[in-house]
Amino acid sequence: MKPFTLTILALVALSSACSNNETPPPQHAAYDGGVGTALPCVPNLDGKIESRELVPQVGIPATYLVSPFGKERTVDLLGQTNPQGKLAWSFAADFADDQAAKVAAQRIDGKWYASSFSAVSNPVVVALDVAGRTEGIYTQDDTGFFLHGAASAAADPPEGKTLLVYTAPIMLYRFPLENGAAWTSFGEVKNATLRGLPYAGRDTYEVKVDGSGELNLPDFVLTQALRVRTKVTIAPSAGQVTTQRQVGFLFECLGEVTRATSKLNEPEENFTTASELRRLGLAP
Repeated sequence: MKPFTLTILALVALSSACSNNETPPPQHAAYDGGVGTALPCVPNLDGKIESRELVPQVGIPATYLVSPFGKERTVDLLGQTNPQGKLAWSFAADFADDQAAKVAAQRIDGKWYASSFSAVSNPVVVALDVAGRTEGIYTQDDTGFFLHGAASAAADPPEGKTLLVYTAPIMLYRFPLENGAAWTSFGEVKNATLRGLPYAGRDTYEVKVDGSGELNLPDFVLTQALRVRTKVTIAPSAGQVTTQRQVGFLFECLGEVTRATSKLNEPEENFTTASELRRLGLAP
């Protein structure tokens, strides 16, 4: 036998010996990423906001950039016409002294005032002020978003306890929210407590939706926001009647993304000085 043939046979034998002792490699399955989780709400940009597009998400915070307490901001609530012929509002200025506030809806369970709202079905609690000292109690259904009352977050705060329960809820938003909608809602409180003092009074909310357009924020550009104007008149049974205006900009699924609050007793609908400006944004 020729040496070349012996070499081939030796290699075949060696290969066979190795094959007999080799462990087969594992068979790996294709990667399975699971089923994708759909977002609870996806904007359809149809020019209106339905109840399902404004459902409070309990425990999920939203971050707002807020002007410091006592610091006024100049605002343009009228807006401008952009090159595409669309109404646009700019709140995109990046103020170095803005402060970040996180706001989240909560359950009423465990709150010191929960028993005062026991007749309210499935309420949620959201801070009325960004400092979180006072909380509003809300419900929502297919027809509207309602305010049932307010209470101090603490049972015995330094400024005095507050507990206001409306005899009938105030409709803050009437669904669907769309340009041209307007309504007025009244709320009465009796045998209430305001900062530790006995209180009774009547609140009037005059609301209208009177604009749709592009909203520019420091961290977002929202193509189709609704401008919602609210004038609140507070008439206590004893004391001075006061008014305050709020202009909010709402977007499908995100809710209120900007709010400008006037000074007390502001006569101008398109006020240019805000006592507080809050905008949905990012914070470190």
